[in-house]
Amino acid sequence: MSEPNSPGESQRGAPRFFVGCEDDESEVLEGSIRTDMELYEDDEDTDSPPEQQIVVGICCMMKKSKSKPMTQILERLCKFEYITVVIFPEDVILNEPVDKWPLCDCLISFHSKGFPLDKAVSYAKLRNPLLINDLNMQYYIQDRREVYRILQEEGIELPRYAVLNRDPDKPDECNLVEGEDHVEVNGEVFQKPFVEKPVCAEDHNVYIYYPTSAGGGSQRLFRKIGSRSSVYSPESSVRKTGSYIYEEFMPTDGTDVKVYTVGPDYAHAEARKSPALDGKVERDSEGKEVRYPVMLSAMEKLMARKVCLAFKQTVCGFDLLRANGRSYVCDVNGFSFVKNSMKYYDDCAKILGNIVMRELAPQFQIPWSIPTEAEDIPIVPTTSGTMMELRCVIAVIRHGDRTPKQKMKMEVRNPMFFDLFEKYEGFKTGKIKLKKPKQLQEVLDITRQLLAELEQQNDCEIEEKKSKLEQLKTVLEMYGHFSGINRKVQLTYLPHGQPKTSSEEEDNRKEGPSLLLVLKWGGELTPAGRVQAEELGRAFRCMYPGGQGDYAGFPGCGLLRLHSTYRHDLKIYASDEGRVQMTAAAFAKGLLALEGELTPILVQMVKSANMNGLLDSDSDSLSSCQHRVKARLHEILQRDRVFLEEDYDRLAPNSSVSLVSSMKAVQNPVATCDQVYALVQSLTSQIRKRMEDPKSADLQLYHSESLELMLQRWSKLEKDFRMKTGRYDISKIPDIYDCVKYDVIHNASLGLQDTEELFRLSRALADIVIPQEYGINKAEKLDIAYAYCLPLVRKIQLDLQRTHGDEFVNKLHPLYSRGVLSPGRHVRTRLYFTSESHVHSLLSIFRYGGLLDEEKDQQWKRAMDYLSAVSELNYMTQIVIMLYEDNNKDISSEERFHVELHFSPGVKNVEEEENAPTGFGFRPASAENGQKKADLASLEDLSQDETDRAVPVSEPITIQRRSPLIRNHKTGSMEVRLSDCLMCLRASSVPSAAGFEGCSMVPSIYPLETLHNSLSLKQVNEFLTSVCESAGDAHTRTSRGKKETQI
Repeated sequence: MSEPNSPGESQRGAPRFFVGCEDDESEVLEGSIRTDMELYEDDEDTDSPPEQQIVVGICCMMKKSKSKPMTQILERLCKFEYITVVIFPEDVILNEPVDKWPLCDCLISFHSKGFPLDKAVSYAKLRNPLLINDLNMQYYIQDRREVYRILQEEGIELPRYAVLNRDPDKPDECNLVEGEDHVEVNGEVFQKPFVEKPVCAEDHNVYIYYPTSAGGGSQRLFRKIGSRSSVYSPESSVRKTGSYIYEEFMPTDGTDVKVYTVGPDYAHAEARKSPALDGKVERDSEGKEVRYPVMLSAMEKLMARKVCLAFKQTVCGFDLLRANGRSYVCDVNGFSFVKNSMKYYDDCAKILGNIVMRELAPQFQIPWSIPTEAEDIPIVPTTSGTMMELRCVIAVIRHGDRTPKQKMKMEVRNPMFFDLFEKYEGFKTGKIKLKKPKQLQEVLDITRQLLAELEQQNDCEIEEKKSKLEQLKTVLEMYGHFSGINRKVQLTYLPHGQPKTSSEEEDNRKEGPSLLLVLKWGGELTPAGRVQAEELGRAFRCMYPGGQGDYAGFPGCGLLRLHSTYRHDLKIYASDEGRVQMTAAAFAKGLLALEGELTPILVQMVKSANMNGLLDSDSDSLSSCQHRVKARLHEILQRDRVFLEEDYDRLAPNSSVSLVSSMKAVQNPVATCDQVYALVQSLTSQIRKRMEDPKSADLQLYHSESLELMLQRWSKLEKDFRMKTGRYDISKIPDIYDCVKYDVIHNASLGLQDTEELFRLSRALADIVIPQEYGINKAEKLDIAYAYCLPLVRKIQLDLQRTHGDEFVNKLHPLYSRGVLSPGRHVRTRLYFTSESHVHSLLSIFRYGGLLDEEKDQQWKRAMDYLSAVSELNYMTQIVIMLYEDNNKDISSEERFHVELHFSPGVKNVEEEENAPTGFGFRPASAENGQKKADLASLEDLSQDETDRAVPVSEPITIQRRSPLIRNHKTGSMEVRLSDCLMCLRASSVPSAAGFEGCSMVPSIYPLETLHNSLSLKQVNEFLTSVCESAGDAHTRTSRGKKETQI
């Protein structure tokens, strides 16, 4: 007998593989199949006696036994010299008694729909074969309650859950209490989002329920039908019949991981798009669901081992959720093979063959020794040429277009408000935010009760309070239902009552503690805002290698390919404001080419960062520095005179071009305020006349606003802007500008007179007030910026440092990936969506924190001049940091990592384009720009740029580096040519293009401008460290404190 190449494997090409059935059933396996007679005839021809064979029986439904993965694995298993495979015919399994079933020494049998598991158990008792997968445990796998019990007993992490068992005859008698945004099961409370799973594992109708703050409704998952695996439903109530498991929803960034074990020491993992994300199944050219192999951490491999042993299933599939830096098992499927992986088929057959031989060879007296070859060969991918690799993209982005924000403050002393404050543990922190429907309903109930009491008393002393209560009632009753995204109430404890503030409350001060009630409404993301965010997300893809053109035409090309192959580590953070969260969700939808509603995307892809002050700011808790700045600003703008030279020195000490320009436009601030006030009066008068006109009484304005609601917001501004003293409340200027901008953009069809003039004047005032509220001189700007931005700056520094390795990231497994030409590449993206305050503050830190000396660095000076001319950080403003790695430089070299800083002032304003400040285009030094610079003439004129002859030799822009867009002629890899390039220009045939089409694909949003393109990582890291140290010192001096936990 000849010696096989490797222990246990046959040298003969033809596998020993037969089906105990009629010939016509075996056509799928073609030439690989032999009948038992053919087997013996072959042996007679070779004049050698029949070998002692170990028979492996395959007992399952025909759909499974004849599937491609099973066929591939069994063909390989037959290459073991002493193993013969017998497939039990489905007809025999279903109709014959077990004593008539074929004989076998080892049984691979598993349950699927229609399979008689009881008969298989009887067969195993009768013949006592070696079982690859235990049969009795397969009963447990069919019941999710038993699966979770076993997982828990084995100490395997799983989501927090509770079981609701219902008696089918008495469905109402169960321990379930359903609230607006939660359920209570057997005393265990689950806040939305939560998951509802039928206890039967064969029932795939799993529902996910979303909170009202994210839009409510539910995602209904089901077994894949065509290209759908789930559908969004507006239904928010849980099912009232059947037994279910309720469990905490795990935010996985839209990815599920499926793990496949073959014995306790082997686990193959694949990631796929979560079916709950948008319900669209990604399929390849063969119609198979797109999945990519990913690497498991050491802890996850241990979990796989535990699952395999606990359920006694050698071949076992289970689902893993990676969330919050941990891994959880959420489902165990039992016998399951990987599809479309030749490497897995090889591994699986080899391991199964080795198990069979190890267990049975001794009793068959077959000579066999355990192979010692390593299963996992470490692969270290390298990049070609001198190209730099994009390693990290960090973007801080302001939310999209919104409805006007509105706010009302009132002091309350009624015991009912104090009771509410205490109920939500307000005395612990001194303040509470009420956003949930139930909470807002409680505030409304108190308001209604107080108004009813006031109706009976009719006391003139409380008339002012009554009007505020009526406004509170009106706002809370708007839309006829509550949604946390639309409205919120903040209550702050005032131990000595409210200090003297506006003229409204100067008299009749009362002693003792009170609560400051702040009602906020409006500020919702508009449909236009959603479109802006989604389009910008789509355009943002072009920031990544090969992002332009039809990415699908080239293997590995573009962000979508990068993301779908798990070489993209994406995390999206948003503050807790509804408009910011919805902007983030819409952006994610465009960036990742998702479909359907924003709610599922929001819940799965967007992390709320409000717990640590990362992106939120409590505007009602201003620092002492901000109070001083606002007081000085108000004092300067209350003077009824044309601005003098000293006013320019006091208000614009940094000589900001846009600020000086606005001051010249305003001339006399009080006179301009008089004009603004008169125009607001004219506007409210026009709206009232429209309301009296029967033709326009029921007129629907933009975003379902009525004329009555429009009048309400303008009347409130009219009332609040001019105080009883006759002076103007400067803090209302941004609100007036906000309102008129909204109406000029969205309600122009009303044809109201003088809105353009009101827009022009209020904008000039707002361009002074808004930026200067964040500090007038450099020291103040930095002090205020530190108060807002310190946690974010620390997080950005962390993001730039963590470019290598993160255990809890879905990473493509280089050993098992097919058709991916650079499996080792990994790009980290961190997107931070926030409000205007954080964007202003972060920009202040870069401008005034000492990153570069503009006297010594011409590129930085030009960038500072450009920023000085930008008057407004509008919706969708972006600050983008990009990190590249040059793999040819020494790991310790400063030139190894290269950082670029880019900026866009966001959405283009009304009739602004021709007067907009111009930068120098999007010029990453890492792109082939032919050392061309943009002309100062116009953003639209980038294609006719001339070479800037005044650039000094030491200019950082013109650093000599081989362009990554130059083709590497030594390789035929399309991916290296396209995907490894760091940036795609407008067209490779236009070398003079300094701008970047990908970043101006959204006509309504300004393209990115490069502020600097040749910073080293060391330089940026040292700068951020110094900012954190300076901010730490400033932090102790200011009253503003923020919890700074790292994410």
